[in-house]
Amino acid sequence: MVVQEPALQINGRRVMIASYVPEAVQRVPMREDFPPEDMDYMGGKSDGAVYRSVFAGRTLDDTYNMVRSFLLEEGYHHLPLPTDAAELLHFRLPVRNKQLLLFEDNGYVHFPIKILFPLDGRKRNSLELLVYNENLPGQLLRFHNKL
Repeated sequence: MVVQEPALQINGRRVMIASYVPEAVQRVPMREDFPPEDMDYMGGKSDGAVYRSVFAGRTLDDTYNMVRSFLLEEGYHHLPLPTDAAELLHFRLPVRNKQLLLFEDNGYVHFPIKILFPLDGRKRNSLELLVYNENLPGQLLRFHNKL
């Protein structure tokens, strides 16, 4: 028994509608295939060892949600992250002297990612994301500014 779909008609004429759905392109997450040196990737830049990108939204909550979504899509879903922007703010260093910030990371750090607040106070709703290539030797030292 063959089930026939109801025929569509436009101006009294039967019309057959073909559906074209392109095959989904399988994109390999950054964690599995780190961007090579001098490559622009998803709005950021990679030097082969560190991927850097700046996210900016209407509010800090929007910006942090963009960062979280990016990390989830790129294979970093296992990392413990602050639950929201309010919790992320607890990682901001309360210093007035910007020279001290040259030696400390102003934001959340957990190998292999850093979510940093900008040094420029005018960019309140932006965050800088640094992702380190876990497959390179010495990355843990580089991550903690010891190399």
